[in-house]
Amino acid sequence: MSVPFIDFKEQNRLIEDEVSSGFKKVFDKGDYILGEQAKIFEKAFARYCEAPYAVGVNSGTDALYLALAALDIQEGDEVIVPTHTFIATALCVSFCRAKPVFVDIEPKTYNIDPKSFEKAITKKTKAVIPVHIYGQPADMDEINAIAHKHKIKVVEDAAQAHGARYRSRRVGSLGDVACFSFYPTKSLGACGDAGMIVTNSKEIYDKAMMLRDYGRKGRYEHKIKGTNSRLDTLQAVVLNAKLKHLDQWNAMRAQAAAHYGELLNGVKGVQVPVLKSDRTHVYQTFAVRVAKRDEVMAKLQAQGISVLIHYPIPLHLQEAYAELGYKRGSFPVAESVADDIMSLPMFPHMTKTQVEKVVQALK
Repeated sequence: MSVPFIDFKEQNRLIEDEVSSGFKKVFDKGDYILGEQAKIFEKAFARYCEAPYAVGVNSGTDALYLALAALDIQEGDEVIVPTHTFIATALCVSFCRAKPVFVDIEPKTYNIDPKSFEKAITKKTKAVIPVHIYGQPADMDEINAIAHKHKIKVVEDAAQAHGARYRSRRVGSLGDVACFSFYPTKSLGACGDAGMIVTNSKEIYDKAMMLRDYGRKGRYEHKIKGTNSRLDTLQAVVLNAKLKHLDQWNAMRAQAAAHYGELLNGVKGVQVPVLKSDRTHVYQTFAVRVAKRDEVMAKLQAQGISVLIHYPIPLHLQEAYAELGYKRGSFPVAESVADDIMSLPMFPHMTKTQVEKVVQALK
């Protein structure tokens, strides 16, 4: 029996009728851009995140970029970013012509290390982007305290943590602004690219609303230099239908993760995810650490087990950021994690039999 890395067929079956009905409403009305369903989803997702404002945009990358632009991050500024994350977290800084400053991660959760963050602060530091990596929130109280002390803005990269809680509060409401991706493989995924900016600030909300739509207030009244990054109305239909199921699907992921944990407990050479007691984990990715990772992956794939690596090269070692002058050894924790991290199959409707097949093959 082969096991896919992700299988969303059952999810799609559950929402098929609602999505078809929603598409018909959009087609009948013809409001493909900034349409009614997009506005409904923005309000629903803001409520879900327990925040007052949400701005739908074209992608998670655009959400990060426009959030920084709304905070007036510009050339000469520095933004602190964990080196263990997808490159979009740093690219949004570069898009603002600011400088990403990389820092190390915690060895157990793989989230940004607050101590490394504080050490990296300079007079040029204007913001920090904690990434809720793999679906577990970062240490937000510590990060916010440090940021407040140094008058730094906090931008949550919540692209992998839809619905997770930190000390009873939803991600998306824990910093100055939060950014979500609805890439199809996410816990809440569209049928293409889509993203969201969530904030408690009316000022950030108003500016992000203009930035995503050519910087305008009226049809031809342009207050600032903006861009074209609007949440597609048809994608909003899909996301509206899925949002109703998200908590249940997250609970199903947690059940699969718990079964993995039980079966892998005490298995020599396998380090399973560590969950801190004051938060929840939505297991967007079930990442384990194993010795001789590449050999193990090859043998798993030969048995029909689909596995991936998130992420094999830390950002400070990427060729795209060679000009920053980082070397191997700059961030030893992230480098060690990158050498042996491996993502096992994980999706809401994963069966116990599938989990057991993966574990049997891994052992």
